[in-house]
Amino acid sequence: MRGSACLVVFFLLVLFAGPVYAHPRPQVTAKAAVLVDADSGVVYYDKNGERRREPASLTKVMTCILALELADPDEEVEVSARTAATWIGSCIGLRRGEVLKLEELVKAALICSANDATVAIAEGVAGDYDTFILWMNAKAVLLGMKKTRFGNTHGLPHPNHYTTAKDLSVLARYALLNPRFASVVRMPQAAIHWIKPVREVEVGNTNRLLQSSSFPGVTGVKTGTTSRAGKCLIASASRGPRSLIAVVLGSYSRYGDAVGLLSWGFEELKKSTVCHRGEYYTRTRVRKGRAYDVPLVADRDVILSLPREERYLLQKELVLFRPPVAPVRPGERLGEVVFTWRGQELGRAELVAGERVDKLPWYRFWH
Repeated sequence: MRGSACLVVFFLLVLFAGPVYAHPRPQVTAKAAVLVDADSGVVYYDKNGERRREPASLTKVMTCILALELADPDEEVEVSARTAATWIGSCIGLRRGEVLKLEELVKAALICSANDATVAIAEGVAGDYDTFILWMNAKAVLLGMKKTRFGNTHGLPHPNHYTTAKDLSVLARYALLNPRFASVVRMPQAAIHWIKPVREVEVGNTNRLLQSSSFPGVTGVKTGTTSRAGKCLIASASRGPRSLIAVVLGSYSRYGDAVGLLSWGFEELKKSTVCHRGEYYTRTRVRKGRAYDVPLVADRDVILSLPREERYLLQKELVLFRPPVAPVRPGERLGEVVFTWRGQELGRAELVAGERVDKLPWYRFWH
């Protein structure tokens, strides 16, 4: 409680008056799915979001963001025998001895989901494939992906390779902050260039949402498919100031599921001012003061985005610190108001003294 003893905690429902005309929460075919705010990380929709699933090629998000962070995109990578022997699933046909820039390999991995490109990335960045896997797992720990473990760079089935929809949303939010990564995952198509031998291959993005204008604002991110993981997708989109990320795993209709989640988010998430600067909340006792207590008011406005039909689930928690000893100055921090929704903190404001309370003269202490 910020170093002060908490004297009292109140849970109150914040009720919104007036009629609400809302769309119901979307129904998805995916075995696991989440919809999150790209800026705050607030989860607005959760279906088995913490259940362990195989990520398939969504793995490549970690592979590529790690590569972009740890190495120069212009670094030249020579294709090894191990890379050349990787031919299962999507590949760009890398041959031993060929040379490409790291950035071209990242494009191949993210846009056309090339498995062989991810092996070349790992060896080019770390010098050793297994070392790069260790780095991937270390990065997952640093990002707070508590239920994730990587066994390879591409997402083909592996006994120690798993994650959750929530963990992938954390990874996607982080990766999209990197301008190079964000630029690549929104490309509908691209040309992959070789340095040795000099050649290029045109590839199309496996994310069909980028190939269509039926859903505006799509900004990425990655598809994934294996027989065990099913059809998976991380889809991101922006409209105005709001950016959302949908993750669907094991879906029978991954594009339909993602569009349904994103559409619901853009239509239903509305901003509301739930706290005004100077708004009165309660009073707290003042020790040795000329007044018995002092009013507490919010020090700032709090504006939150909530689904229209679920505003009634917003709660506010008032936390009062230990009663102050006079004198108390206006604006002195004496508590907090914390706003939560579905167990997630959405925002908070300090509760400060709304007026001055002077100290009692010394001779009054004896009466």
